[in-house]
Amino acid sequence: MIDYEILRFIWWILIVVLLIGFAITDGFDMGVLTLLPVIGKSNVERRVMINTIAPHWDGNQVWLLTAGGAIFAAWPTVYATSFSGFYLAMILVLAALFFRPVGFEYRAKVDSPKWRNAWDWGLFVGGFVPSLIFGVAFGNLLQGVPFEFNNLNQVVYTGSFFGLLNPFALLCGVVSLMMLTTQGATWLQMKTTGDLRNRARATAQVTAAIVLVAFVLAGVWLSFKDGFVITSDLDHNAQSFLTNKTVAVESAAWFRNFAEMPVLWAVPALAVLGALLTIVTSKVNRSGLAFFSSSIMLVGVIVTAAVSMFPFIMPSISHPEMSLTIWDSTASQYTLTVMLVVACIFVPLVLAYTIWSYIKMYGRLDAKYLEDNKASAY
Repeated sequence: MIDYEILRFIWWILIVVLLIGFAITDGFDMGVLTLLPVIGKSNVERRVMINTIAPHWDGNQVWLLTAGGAIFAAWPTVYATSFSGFYLAMILVLAALFFRPVGFEYRAKVDSPKWRNAWDWGLFVGGFVPSLIFGVAFGNLLQGVPFEFNNLNQVVYTGSFFGLLNPFALLCGVVSLMMLTTQGATWLQMKTTGDLRNRARATAQVTAAIVLVAFVLAGVWLSFKDGFVITSDLDHNAQSFLTNKTVAVESAAWFRNFAEMPVLWAVPALAVLGALLTIVTSKVNRSGLAFFSSSIMLVGVIVTAAVSMFPFIMPSISHPEMSLTIWDSTASQYTLTVMLVVACIFVPLVLAYTIWSYIKMYGRLDAKYLEDNKASAY
């Protein structure tokens, strides 16, 4: 059986990979929907935008389901605590996501501009709200979440929904929203033609620039904020026990990993480089490279947050010693081993299906495509 410490680290990497897979794939779905009423100037253009993601969105969402299942299996305490602390936010995300399948199916059921516009705005909500809230959630994790465990080891959340909407978390929300909107804009560059493609190119340049500025600003701001650091020796092979450590809250503690391993600065540099390349490649009309650069930017942002917090998963601002880390909030060694075997089988299958579906649906869409596929196009 694999060493418990190594298993815990492997699962940290796997969950980060699953979140990246979700952000790259379902990210462009949410980005396209966010842009639907913004750059889609006619019903035909909006139909083209919808049909660029229609063959992929449900498959892309598998990454979110897989990541959620992985967190439930590998980090059950984190799963339970996050649903308690972020309950209303998660319900809001799920409610927004409901607009996608319903909006796709019902948008064309009534031949009325008002009907279609109403569903277009519903689809916009399905892209905008999750994109924003995901970033807000990470912003709150970086500041610490107000929760504790009672004598029965039950989680008690002491914050409020509106407390999550603090300035730093909202800035992180802007990073997430603009990052996924950029992903959607670069996807539209690859999949559309004419004026719609040109508007997507211009949009990608603007949103990538906003990501660049907001990401750097968030990093500078974070350097003045308190972070968390474990100050006691922690047995990485011990069974999970939430209060077997002491945690200090120190200024700029989230930069400690970068100070101890300077090579890690390559990760945020990757985010900055990806944003700059997205701007340049969009400007020179290299759509494939623009989408690749946007994906690199996205990887850099997500891994930067993960590396900054390591080994913390969900720090507690009210009781730091009850913070959840990868060393003391995981499932048993046997569970992690079995789930690793399952992941090694099914994650490649999901990846292979995703690649196959993109290959089969390769090509640009325009008004002629809609006319030629009246029976199947949305």
